[in-house]
Amino acid sequence: MANDRDDALVVGVDFGTLSGRAVVVRVRDGVELGTAVHEYRHGVVDRTLPGTGKALPPDWALQVPKDYVDVLRTAVPEAIKDAGVNASDVIGIGTDFTACTMIPVTDDGTPLCELPEFADNPHAYVKLWKHHAAQPQADRINELGAARGEKWLPRYGGLISSEWEFAKGLQLLEEAPDLYAAMAHWVEAADWIIWQLTGNYVRNACTAGYKGIYQDGAYPSEDFLRELHPDFTGFVRDKLDHPIGQLGDRAGDLSKLAAYWTGLPAGIAVAVGNVDAHVTAPAAQAVEPGRLVAIMGTSTCHVLNGADLHEVPGMCGVVQGGIVPGLWGYEAGQSGVGDIFAWFTANQVPPEYHEAARAQGKSLHEHLTDLAAKQRVGEHGLLALDWHSGNRSVLVDHELSGVVLGQTLATKPEDIYRALFEATAFGTRMIVAAFTESGVPVTELVVAGGLVQNELLMQIYADVTNLPLSTIGSAQGPALGSAMHAAVAAGAYPDIRAAAGAMGSVNSGVYQPIPENAAVYDELFAEYATLHDYLGRGANDVMHRLRALRNAAVASR
Repeated sequence: MANDRDDALVVGVDFGTLSGRAVVVRVRDGVELGTAVHEYRHGVVDRTLPGTGKALPPDWALQVPKDYVDVLRTAVPEAIKDAGVNASDVIGIGTDFTACTMIPVTDDGTPLCELPEFADNPHAYVKLWKHHAAQPQADRINELGAARGEKWLPRYGGLISSEWEFAKGLQLLEEAPDLYAAMAHWVEAADWIIWQLTGNYVRNACTAGYKGIYQDGAYPSEDFLRELHPDFTGFVRDKLDHPIGQLGDRAGDLSKLAAYWTGLPAGIAVAVGNVDAHVTAPAAQAVEPGRLVAIMGTSTCHVLNGADLHEVPGMCGVVQGGIVPGLWGYEAGQSGVGDIFAWFTANQVPPEYHEAARAQGKSLHEHLTDLAAKQRVGEHGLLALDWHSGNRSVLVDHELSGVVLGQTLATKPEDIYRALFEATAFGTRMIVAAFTESGVPVTELVVAGGLVQNELLMQIYADVTNLPLSTIGSAQGPALGSAMHAAVAAGAYPDIRAAAGAMGSVNSGVYQPIPENAAVYDELFAEYATLHDYLGRGANDVMHRLRALRNAAVASR
């Protein structure tokens, strides 16, 4: 270590979907000394616009950028206090964000929603990763890219997502051209928060590659953009392009203003921004090929290192050095996982289950899990599709929707709950199969995120994928990973591999597939795959027709 002080500390801040979490970490061994969480005041804005009450259309998901700054003001000082350490011992800070989360800003980084003339325009706000209203624009990007034989398209499994920079940017141009014209920069939230910390706008290599179609040193051409829309020709040149910082690099020094917010010393290292999933892999010591890291929360992001470049149908992307230097970083994902379980418990469970959970001093999730765990595989007679929030991989279609097949008058809530667990596991197995069949081996599943605490869910994933399942050794995987990158940016370690070896942790093989369960799940997965292809690959487009009818009905109110 370049800094040999035993008391040297770093701070990692994980900006999630509903809250931001800060953790204080000791540099020499990765011990987490303190943590704090700040819930976003406005949460996910998906119904009405703050301050105006203006109703939002379907599939919109916005946020308020001031909520992110409040995390720096509150969670970081509280984490230092919780750790009982001196802030003067902190040598660096690193951050990660959900992606793709985009902010339209002025030349100095001011979000357009903070300008009075745009405060009532939904397009002026942060478009969260789960904003799926740009699906028509994504469809056109994909159709044109395929027709032109664009070489970058296979790097994203053949399909660009509605969640990403170009689709959301094109939606902004077409639906709010005045706001698009006023926007100086179309910025990933991961980079905007670094801008707030340092005063420097540095675009990070991770989101540029995975979400910004930056491959082999270039973005899509102006000819391509012109065919999408004449006024989109200069999108890269005028709104998006900016110097790119590599992961683990120093983006700048902590400014005096940010030092005032956080209570940290001005001038310490601030690491280049990163994505919550990708930054977690080193925290789980998954820095070599074969270990698929699933960061399971409201959604699941799957990241995997590979030695060679392969084109994987339906993957979110592959970027050289996108996770660790020297390897190809692959990404896939599921748009809804924990969100599906939360939706079910909030809307589909009768009062007596809530009462039984309270009587046992358990959460409703715990109570349903206990009941579901008593069942043998296949006992509930159900099969579900995990598309309640669309499908990210391998179909890349956010207009798909959820299905529960096989319900009878004897079906109980715990039956559906377990079937939803299994559906998300089947979705992960589809992703594993896509990688392995494309020449990218998967030898182990490593799980991080809040859902790792559910032992039934973890065993189901091991059984369904028929892979050994390891769990990250930290409850704060993304924040720890961000802290590790801060240590590299501060010069405490030469690279992220060295930091992972000293500061990361993993519980290896704690869940092993149960052969008799895996055999039945093979049968159920075959049925899942058939239903998956029938409803998801064009044989029956009923889900798209239902979505169109819903949107028309909402628009006619």
